[in-house]
Amino acid sequence: MQEKFENVKTVIPNGFWETFNSFMNFELISFGNDQNRIVITAGLIILLLVSLFVVKLVLRLIRKIYTRKLEPDEKLRFLGAYNFIGYLVYILVFVSVLSSAGIDITLLLTATAVIFIGLGLAMREIFQDIIGGIYIILDKSVQAGDIIEVNEKVCKVFDTKLRTTRAVTRDEKVIVIPNHKFVTDPVINYTQNYKNTRQFVKVRAALNADVDQIKNILIESAKSHPKILKKPEPFVFFEDFGEDALHFGIYFFISESFLEPKIKSDLRFVIEKEFRKHAIKFPYPQRDIHLYKTEKPE
Repeated sequence: MQEKFENVKTVIPNGFWETFNSFMNFELISFGNDQNRIVITAGLIILLLVSLFVVKLVLRLIRKIYTRKLEPDEKLRFLGAYNFIGYLVYILVFVSVLSSAGIDITLLLTATAVIFIGLGLAMREIFQDIIGGIYIILDKSVQAGDIIEVNEKVCKVFDTKLRTTRAVTRDEKVIVIPNHKFVTDPVINYTQNYKNTRQFVKVRAALNADVDQIKNILIESAKSHPKILKKPEPFVFFEDFGEDALHFGIYFFISESFLEPKIKSDLRFVIEKEFRKHAIKFPYPQRDIHLYKTEKPE
C-alpha cells in the first residue's frame, strides 16, 4: 500500500499540491478584529457548494421515493411541507460547514441579525409573507389541493412556497397570493374539514304544481348526475310560498368543489328538461289590472 501511495505522489508533481493548497487557502473575504476574525477562503466556498449540491441530490431522491405512490392532491400537500423542510436543511448544513471550518457562528449570527433588522425595516411586507408562509405550513390552514375563496374568487391551491401561494381559478388563471393575506385577511377554505361539500340549486314552480311530483323529479335529476354523490343522498326543501311561485331547493353533495358551477349548470339543464316533459310550468310574475268605467260628469 505504501508503494502504491509513493507511486501516486510521483505521478502528481509536488508543485501541484502546493498550488492546490494555496488556492484552497486563498482568502476571499475577511472581517472582524484579531480575536474574532472571520476568514472566507476559496476552499470554504467550494466545500459549501459541494455540501449544498449533495444535500439537494439527497432531498430530491427522498422526494421521488416518498411521492411515487401518492395521489396528486397528497403529493401537492407533501411538496408544500417538503419545500419548507428543505429550507431548514440547507440552513443547518450551511451553519454546520461554517462551524466545522472554525468560524465563530455566534459572531456571524450577530452580524446577520443586524443586517436582517435593517432589511426588515425596508422590506417589511416580504418578511411578513415569509412569517405567514411558515405559519400556514405549520398550522396547515391552507394546503396544496385545497379549494379556497380569496377576494371573492374561488381557486384551487397547487403550490405553497415560503413567501407566496399559487392557485388557479375556475377560468384557468393563476393567482399569486402573498402569504400574509392568510394571516391578516379572512379566507374561506371549502375543503379544510372534509373533501365533500354541500351545494344547492334553487327552483321555482307554478302555484298549481304537484309538490310531490316536483320533489321526485328534483331528487332523480340530482341522482342522475355522475359528479353528485349518492351518499349522502340528495334531498329537497320546500322553502317558501311566493306570491307567484312555489320555492324549492335541491341540496346535494359533491367531492369536486372546484367544478361546482358546471355541476349546477348541468343539473339545471336536466331539471328544465324534466319539467317540460311532465308539463310543469315555470312561473313568471303576474299582475292583475282592473279597469273601471266611470261616467263623465255632465
